[in-house]
Amino acid sequence: MGKNIVILNGSLRRKGNTSALCEAFARGAQEAGHSVVTFHVGGMDIRGCKGCFGGNSARECPCVQRDAMAEIYPAVRDSDVVVLASPLYYWNMSGQLRTAVDRLFALEEGGENLLRGHNRASALLMAAEGYGFEDAVVYYDHLLEHLRWKNLGHVLAGGVMNAGDIAGRAELDEAFALGQSIE
Repeated sequence: MGKNIVILNGSLRRKGNTSALCEAFARGAQEAGHSVVTFHVGGMDIRGCKGCFGGNSARECPCVQRDAMAEIYPAVRDSDVVVLASPLYYWNMSGQLRTAVDRLFALEEGGENLLRGHNRASALLMAAEGYGFEDAVVYYDHLLEHLRWKNLGHVLAGGVMNAGDIAGRAELDEAFALGQSIE
């Protein structure tokens, strides 16, 4: 039986290198019989977390704020795999992706914790001009440790600054294979 996979793409470039990694991953996962939905969080109206602790996972929209996260919450709630994808911005994930990840906290509040555990898995896809992925990977690995999600791995494509630079690179094949490997 196929898995439900959510890709949170934190790039502002819909046709950029991060998006190419997402597309390759999605093709591999779909060929393996899985369902994939991608959210381009960089282009969505998602406000920052207020830190109000007013969320409640039992509500249809668990956060007190009403914005585009209302589209993402049900998909993540029903997912088996959550893929975090981002260009490298100042040695971390993009602010757009980090904002969406921060807001997922509402799924841990109030009623049942709908994020932690639940046999979920995750993968990290990143593209960058340089190769300084270490801090982003440390954050990602600690996040998965907290959530108790299985780490499916990372595909990190350095040396790709301009949109399209990733064409023909081995990292696209790695992303495809990672998507296809999901069981």
